[in-house]
Amino acid sequence: MGLLDYPELILLIPLIAYIVTRRGKEILTPTNWPVLGMLPGVLLNLHSPHEYLTQFFHDRGTTLEFKGPWLSGMNMVITCDPANIHHVFSRNFSNYPKGPEFRKIFNVLGDGIFGADFGLWEVHRKTTLSQLSHATFMAHLEATVWGKVEAGLLPLLRGFCERGDEFDLQDIFQRLTFDNICKLVLDHDPCSLSPGLPHIPCEKAFSAVGEPLLYRHVIPEFIWRIQARLNIGRERMLADAAHVFHEFIYSRIGLGSDEEGKGFNMLRAFERMYLDKNLGPAAGLRDFLKDTSLNLMFAGRDTTSTALTWLFWLVAQNPATEKKIREEIKIGLNQMNGNKWRYFTSQESNKLRYLHGALCESLRLYPPVAMEHKAPLRPDVLPSGHYLESNSRLIVSFYSVGRMESVWGKDCLEFKPERWISESGKIKHEPSYKFPAFNAGPRTCLGKEMAFIQMKMVAAAIIYHYHVELVEGHPVYPRDSVILQAKYGLKVRLSAVDS
Repeated sequence: MGLLDYPELILLIPLIAYIVTRRGKEILTPTNWPVLGMLPGVLLNLHSPHEYLTQFFHDRGTTLEFKGPWLSGMNMVITCDPANIHHVFSRNFSNYPKGPEFRKIFNVLGDGIFGADFGLWEVHRKTTLSQLSHATFMAHLEATVWGKVEAGLLPLLRGFCERGDEFDLQDIFQRLTFDNICKLVLDHDPCSLSPGLPHIPCEKAFSAVGEPLLYRHVIPEFIWRIQARLNIGRERMLADAAHVFHEFIYSRIGLGSDEEGKGFNMLRAFERMYLDKNLGPAAGLRDFLKDTSLNLMFAGRDTTSTALTWLFWLVAQNPATEKKIREEIKIGLNQMNGNKWRYFTSQESNKLRYLHGALCESLRLYPPVAMEHKAPLRPDVLPSGHYLESNSRLIVSFYSVGRMESVWGKDCLEFKPERWISESGKIKHEPSYKFPAFNAGPRTCLGKEMAFIQMKMVAAAIIYHYHVELVEGHPVYPRDSVILQAKYGLKVRLSAVDS
């Protein structure tokens, strides 16, 4: 970690240097220092914030009362306790909206579903659910995903394999999911997954926003406000990304068509909902559709591509798992159709139980959305005994939940797809407060089934055709971001599998 990587340290460097000199390794634990609170330890571990928290939870218990610097307004409770998660996300859901702090930190999301509360969230949820349940949606999803696999993914992978190229598989997944979600939401395919891998600013902007949003959680607000005002540092990255989002989405909002109101068209459904519910003036419709589109694109691009990245990183280190998945594809779905690959339906994807288990295990260890932010409307006491004032900040670490022995047993750090398969061969279902990769309670991700279908289609197409080998010496670990992407990507090379 270099100082230039973390300019936020500059204002605090004299006191932090003094503490490090006097107390050494104690800085690695959340120690409550005079004036600075627990902030020094957090800042000096920003290169691995999720591991830092997980180690604390492992050593001292599953809930932390974090004390920020004096007068900073940064005091918060951080937890990975399933009982607390169940209480907040399900049993006492109405008392825990996202809250004003969330909207302040995640203002780039606007009035989309992720930042919405109460009535606005309800209409977002109902409209999204109606679209995902539309009679033609599943056929549209299958056609979109398989079309991109056939015309984009497999030809590119064939070229990489034939030339023996090393390439970034995470970048490939991000391009694929970006193209797919743009087609589903905007009815536009930007073709980022095409020969030459063209640079499309909007596709790259999604990767740029995760770090600034994480930093807004762990540095005093006045610092990131100053950076935003001066348009410097990570706040400039965030502002630039927001500008790119606006340009890309606004130019395509009016491209969709819905003849006679029939067929699947997601944006037209949200347009009708906005007007029917009188959510705002007609002049605000384009802004609302932009925010809605951006939120859906975040969900469709970042979470799915991140989950696929960690799946292949784990599978590449477990040859037995790779072999079992490939055998399941060939035998379970009878893919050996004259020794030719054939595409399968969303219904047939349910037969890929071992692949499903591998995906769940990857999501348990590396949930794409590593943390969640809540704020109680009224004072409350968590099951762990921690008191929360109204509008105080509560951070839930989804990343840490999957790594607690108290939750998943002594083998919690092992990658074991069998964990998710019962003795009868069926998929085991765990409660969302224990497995919150898709959030929990009423806010559980509405696109969960869609995500599993897309991930199975993409993963099956790759594993059936290729053996994925990690490039030796290439570092792979999570970014310091709210989205758990691999910091330096996933460099791999391919070798063809004999049919």
